[in-house]
Formats: sequence, C-alpha cells, structure tokens
Amino acid sequence: MKVNPKEEPSFALTGVDEQAISQTDKPSSYITWEELRTIIQTNNLSILKRTPSDLCRYREWAAETKAKHGSLASYLLAHRLPKTWGTPPFSPASTTPIEDPSDYRVLLNDWLYGFSPNVRHMIVWTSTAIPTDSGLGDMTAESRNVVKDFVRRHFVDGLGDSAEEKVVWFKNWGALQSVKGLEHIHVLVRDVDSVIVEKWIRE
Repeated sequence: MKVNPKEEPSFALTGVDEQAISQTDKPSSYITWEELRTIIQTNNLSILKRTPSDLCRYREWAAETKAKHGSLASYLLAHRLPKTWGTPPFSPASTTPIEDPSDYRVLLNDWLYGFSPNVRHMIVWTSTAIPTDSGLGDMTAESRNVVKDFVRRHFVDGLGDSAEEKVVWFKNWGALQSVKGLEHIHVLVRDVDSVIVEKWIRE
C-alpha cells in the first residue's frame, strides 16, 4: 500500500516516518529490544517508527476515523475508553496521574511500532493530566517519577526474576503524539506470557 507523502497527513510525521513511507518491510529493520531500551534511555523518541506497510495503513485508518468521528480522541472516547470519563475536561477521581484505577485504562496498541515480534505494546490511557514542560512537551521530573512508580507496581512487580529487564515505558513528547488531547503512556514488555498481558488489560 502506497501513500502519497505530499498529501496532508492525519497526524504529525517525523523525518524517520517520511523516509519509511517509500520503503518496503524488512525483518532486519525491526527495532530490537536493546535498541528500544537505548532509544528510551536517551529520550531519542523521534526515531521510533512503524514498518512502512503499518505506517501507511495507520495513516489511512486515521484519516477515515477523523472524517467519521472528528478526531482520534473522539473515537477512543466513544469506543475504547470508559464512558464514565465523559468528555474533556475530565474530572478524575485523583489529581495524581494513574493512581486511581477508575482514572486509567490499559489497552493493547492496535497500531504497533516496528518492534521485534516478541515485544508486546500496551498503552495506558489516563483521564488525569500528566504534567509536562513548556518546551518539547516532555515529562517533568516529578511526573516521570509518578509514572515510573505506577509501571513498577502494575507491570514489573508481578513478573519475578529479571522483571526490570522485561519492561520499558515512555511518553511521547507533545510534538510526537498522534492522539492529542488524551493523556497516555506506552508500556512495552519482552517475552511475557499472553495470559499475563490479558490480565493487565482486564485490570
């Protein structure tokens, strides 16, 4: 599937995305777990990418969804997230991000980045604002610690030995987000049983 790179995009494209559109999928182009950890540790999130075919499909879906629902956020609120949230501005149970279970929802990412097949990608959506700086829209040191503690409690603690090596997370800068207006973080796990992943989603 080809997409004209000159057409109006459904969401912001990075330079990496623009380059990927004209290419074909190659297993060798997958982002390995080691590369992913380095990208997150160095906060070099702009180089994360989908495979060319997934990127084209995502752009097509995003355009169709925005035409039907007005925005990707409206679609998610109508079909994927708790109806109790209502519409923005939300009134979360807690002012601390992802603290109260009624304020967040864990979903599998329907539109994966180009990670190795043994990596599962979840998104934690929250109705509570996650404070960011006024520059790139990156997280503040305080909000980063809050999210880090949540990821440890919700994902890491139940995995046993070497769990820290199986879980990574990030929050895209404001400029890189394709779903603006809905707070979310990305959580990725390596070589974790599907039963455990389903448990996280049900909770």
